[in-house]
Amino acid sequence: GASGGTHAIEFLRTTLRRKQVDYDHGNSIGTERFHLARALTASHLVAIGVGAAIGSGVYILVGTVAREHSGPALTISFLVAGIAAALSGLCYAELSCRCPSAGSAYHYTYVCIGEVVAWLIGWALMLEYTIGGSAVARGMAPNLALLFGGPDSLPSFLSRQTIPGFDIVVDPCAALLVIVVTALLCAGIKESAVVQGVVTLMNVCALVFIIAIGGYLGFKNGWKGYELSTGYFPYGVSGMLAGASTVFFAYTGFDSVTSTAEEVKNPQTDLPIGVGLSLSICCSLYMMVSAVFVGLVPYYETNPDTPISSAFASYGMKWAAYIITIGTCTALCSSLLGSLLPQSRILMAMARDGLVPSFFSDVDGRTRVPVKSTVVTGSLASVLAFFMDVDQLSGMVSLGTLLAFTTVAVCVLILRYVPPDEVPLSPSFREAIDLVSSRRATSSRAFSSEEATSEDSRPLLLFELRTGTVNKEKRRKIATWAIAFIVTGVVVLTSASSSTLVSTTLRTVMCGVGGAVVLSGSISLSCIEQDEASRNFGHKGGFVCPFVPFFPVACILINVYLLVNLRLVSYYKHSHVTFVHFGPYFF
Repeated sequence: GASGGTHAIEFLRTTLRRKQVDYDHGNSIGTERFHLARALTASHLVAIGVGAAIGSGVYILVGTVAREHSGPALTISFLVAGIAAALSGLCYAELSCRCPSAGSAYHYTYVCIGEVVAWLIGWALMLEYTIGGSAVARGMAPNLALLFGGPDSLPSFLSRQTIPGFDIVVDPCAALLVIVVTALLCAGIKESAVVQGVVTLMNVCALVFIIAIGGYLGFKNGWKGYELSTGYFPYGVSGMLAGASTVFFAYTGFDSVTSTAEEVKNPQTDLPIGVGLSLSICCSLYMMVSAVFVGLVPYYETNPDTPISSAFASYGMKWAAYIITIGTCTALCSSLLGSLLPQSRILMAMARDGLVPSFFSDVDGRTRVPVKSTVVTGSLASVLAFFMDVDQLSGMVSLGTLLAFTTVAVCVLILRYVPPDEVPLSPSFREAIDLVSSRRATSSRAFSSEEATSEDSRPLLLFELRTGTVNKEKRRKIATWAIAFIVTGVVVLTSASSSTLVSTTLRTVMCGVGGAVVLSGSISLSCIEQDEASRNFGHKGGFVCPFVPFFPVACILINVYLLVNLRLVSYYKHSHVTFVHFGPYFF
């Protein structure tokens, strides 16, 4: 009984154990081998963020979403999705400034929530980046073949082959591409960022070509796609919102920026700029491409496999397909680098914290990058890309993304209302303090009241410093329960709204209860004062997320809703990382 309860309490403490913000990796071992090179500026971060977010799927996604969901309102769908992604971006921006260390969402979760949840988030992100990178790499061979003349135009050592008797299609081109990108990442973070910038610029130029030439064709020949009797919202507002939930995944990738926080020269200013500009550039390009595309061809006539190429071909510009294919290839390269870069940093951060072998925490003394982690993660992605068709695992990519976005928003609420200690005491030191306090409290009973007052002043002061005043403690308890109610209410609300297994009446009741719980929790947080300790938590002087708690709560609601409906949208995420050749398979 007693021992079982002790073990349960110890397990709970381990589960909720949190790490400190200002963890000096170099001093922890007396050497500098753990220090990463601080070489990145805001321009490097923008290149990494835009390159990771704008994948080749945008060249397919516009056709599918316009045809099945949004119609001419595709531009509004991208705008709504961009606003939703910006909510997550605001949360990432604040936490990256306060906790500028490698690991991104894993690190924030470990600091604000606890060890077990951080461990789960870390492995979910590792799985996301590995599968996503492998899926991206398998898209290169078909697109290179289209670029050079046809399916059989690639040399035999690069083209796909089927292993007799095993029905396994190997992809040497995909494996080679992963190896090349891994070698680039091992060369140095600045070199990788420069190459990412060049490749991303080529991709952006292809999108600008679509916007410029498509706009010219539209103004010259009339915007046929907007002159329809069905109007701007043929599927209604609900269709536009369904399209927004689909294209939301086209914005994921900006979190790659925050994974490099430890390698940024001025993280307090450059990280928010990198996240904000990345999302702004992506949203602007997506909206302009979609506005031109849906104007050139009526939405119901779009080709779901090669929508943009077919739109240009309808105006006699078949040669434009080559430029679009080049853009697709560059998008694959930049998206692959954006997938492989964060996972090595997350693995390194987990090794530093003792959650994986310390072997992965080593940093090369010359290039100042985690070479061992990069080689191991790159090798795993290369093997997957070579042997496995990872299409059926694409939903796991979305799972890791949405879990990370949700926990980061929860972390912002915790940081503002229930911030952890900035420099937590070690267990041995905390036990020593408790022992001294109890001894002083016991011995004080033997003295006179005057002496007891003198003796008890130090334990009382220590208690106040550790636990705060009664009012502060009550406020923290209220905030803790409010955050718990918000998360619970969001789960109930989103699950009920998406369920088809219960009656309409029960769904309505559950939605009402869940919504009321979320609303009451949000109002409770807005009515109490944010904790004063949050102002000095972590590194000061950086970006602060506005309109807390409402922005983080909206972020949690959006991401949990997408998470509950993951089966409905997972393949659209894959279209963000897939390629033109596989279009018929998915659509």
